[in-house]
Amino acid sequence: MQKNKTIGSMLIVAGTTIGAGMLALPIASAGLGFTTALLLILATWALMTYTALLMLELHQYANKDATLNTLAKRILGKKGQYIANFSMVFLFYALCAAYIAGGGAQLQEKLTALTSMDIAPQAGSVLLAIMVATIVTLGTSTVDKLNRVLFTVKLIVLASLFFVLTPYVRGQHLLDMPIEQGLIISALPVIFTSFGFHGSIPSIVKYVGLDIRTLRRVMIVGASLPLVIYIGWQLLSQGVMAQSALLNSEGLPGFVASISSIAHSPQVSTFVTLFADLALATSFLGVSLGLFDFFADAFKKRNTVSERIITALITFLPPLGFALFYPQGFIMALGYAAIALVVLAIFLPVAMVWQQRKTHQANGANQPAEGYQVVGGNLGLLCAGLCGVLIISAQCLQMLGVIPAL
Repeated sequence: MQKNKTIGSMLIVAGTTIGAGMLALPIASAGLGFTTALLLILATWALMTYTALLMLELHQYANKDATLNTLAKRILGKKGQYIANFSMVFLFYALCAAYIAGGGAQLQEKLTALTSMDIAPQAGSVLLAIMVATIVTLGTSTVDKLNRVLFTVKLIVLASLFFVLTPYVRGQHLLDMPIEQGLIISALPVIFTSFGFHGSIPSIVKYVGLDIRTLRRVMIVGASLPLVIYIGWQLLSQGVMAQSALLNSEGLPGFVASISSIAHSPQVSTFVTLFADLALATSFLGVSLGLFDFFADAFKKRNTVSERIITALITFLPPLGFALFYPQGFIMALGYAAIALVVLAIFLPVAMVWQQRKTHQANGANQPAEGYQVVGGNLGLLCAGLCGVLIISAQCLQMLGVIPAL
């Protein structure tokens, strides 16, 4: 049973991480060349895995049901709690609204083609929100089971893409150097947000229990699966297309059309579309599960059917409303996604662990002997914090138009 939960939790981490944004990685890193893009991806993976382990260091001294709301209040006080809550709600509502709008439009198109009926665009969004809300309300175990199926199909689709495209990889394309050094800064926020799964960590702790050794394995393996897939995807996309062709791709549709043409296979477009649908589904499940458990903790909702339904309404109604009636709002909010994720996944874990270690030392506790402590000490915390400052600076420079937005 515990082994099943461990594997399922690894796949929830990986499924939450690998969203439809993965498809934008080759376009975002087109001007970098394969080697530079690979180094950035590896550095980001190391940073995000490190901060995920910092979260485990915090959770070991808390109740297994604790979320970021509880942890921030206990360690950083009311001000820390307000910052944590705002970052969590802002980012996850924006993401859920994006998933509902984008996934709803895809679902509406498929239902229209299947039934030959004129289905309103809003119907797809409402139906998708109800479906995901029902699954999440049933609990983490249900999310785990469905996520396993979706993730397995996603891997099969990805393997099919690799099989079709690998013969067209050219070594000389992978040796291209960065066109401009500034593009490295431009690509940072895109690559960084491709490794975001930290909002679902409390849900996994609650599901697995406070077994730090098992949880550590879940975080490392769960974050490493996307790393392997991202590297493979970069190898294919940047190996199949020359750097100039990638740079001239008119967004994702142009990129997909180009690789389909090179491979002489219309199936490539079908595989990419199916992968995008599955990636959206697994990421939406992971994000909404994290938000659901966060609200259940914040509003002190019990684990009864009626109270879980109330939590589901709090979780899904606002993003559904935004997606239906104010789509420009969440699109604008997504522009700040990297900043909110830096606060959520870097600054808060670093600040809380720093404070917790100080408290333990002040109380005369020998932390390494008494509990789990992430390697690197305070120097590691400082380096992670500086990385967060760099990513936020890159996002702000893009928003100000100083460096190109990707």
